[in-house]
Amino acid sequence: MQDSKPCPTPLASGSKLSAYDGAPLSYAREYRSIVGALQYLTLTRPDICYAVNQVCQFMHAFTTIHLQAVKRILRYLKGSLGRGLTITPGLLTTFFAFSDADWAGCPNSRRSTTGFCVFLGKTLLTWVSKKQPTLSRSSAEAEYKALAITTSELLWLSYLLRDLAANPVFHARSKHIEVDYHFVRELVVAGKLLIRLVRSNNQVADIFTKGLPEPAFHHFRGKLLSPACPSLERLIGYTNE
Repeated sequence: MQDSKPCPTPLASGSKLSAYDGAPLSYAREYRSIVGALQYLTLTRPDICYAVNQVCQFMHAFTTIHLQAVKRILRYLKGSLGRGLTITPGLLTTFFAFSDADWAGCPNSRRSTTGFCVFLGKTLLTWVSKKQPTLSRSSAEAEYKALAITTSELLWLSYLLRDLAANPVFHARSKHIEVDYHFVRELVVAGKLLIRLVRSNNQVADIFTKGLPEPAFHHFRGKLLSPACPSLERLIGYTNE
C-alpha cells in the first residue's frame, strides 16, 4: 500500500457490500488485523465510520471485493492523514445532533443503517454508524428508530454532564416503532427536544449511512473534521495538496 494512489473517499458512491460478491479468501488473519486497526481509528476519524462498519460485517467470511474495500479505506487515509477533530471555543450550553437512516440498505438482510453525530456547541462529541437490529417496514420507521437512538445519546450525555452518569430507560434493542415514537414524542411535548427537518445538502449524518459522491462527502467531512495540518503532513512525510 506504500506506493498506492490516494483515494478521495473511503467508499465508492452508492456501494453496497454483499456477502455473495467476489471470490472467497482464506487468509483471514490479515483482513481481521487491518479491519481491527481501522475500528480503533474510527474513535478519532468519523469520516471512515460508515465504510469501516461495512467491512466489519464480513470478518467471518470475506471475499476479494471486501478486501478491495478495505484497501480503498487505507488509500483514502493515505490522502487525508493531516485531518482530525478540533475542540472549538465558544458557548457549551446546547447539544446539536444530526440523525439519519438508510432504509433497507443492507443487500443481505434489508436492515437499515442508523447514523448520527452530536455536537456540544461547535465541538463534535460522539458519532455512530450502526446497522439497526430489526427490520423496518418503511423509511419513516427506520428514521424513527434512528431518532430514538440519537435522542437516547443526547439524554445520556446530558446526564453525564450533570454527574448522574445514568443511562436512560430506552435502549437500542427496543423492537417496536411505537416505543420509539412515544419515547421521542414525550420529550418533544415536554420541551426537552426540538426536532427540525434538515435538507439533504445539510444532513451531516448522511456520511454515516451510505457511500456518498466525492463533493457531498468532502462537504460533510468539513463539518466534522478540521482541515489538514501542513506541519503535521510534513512531519509524517506526505503532503496531500
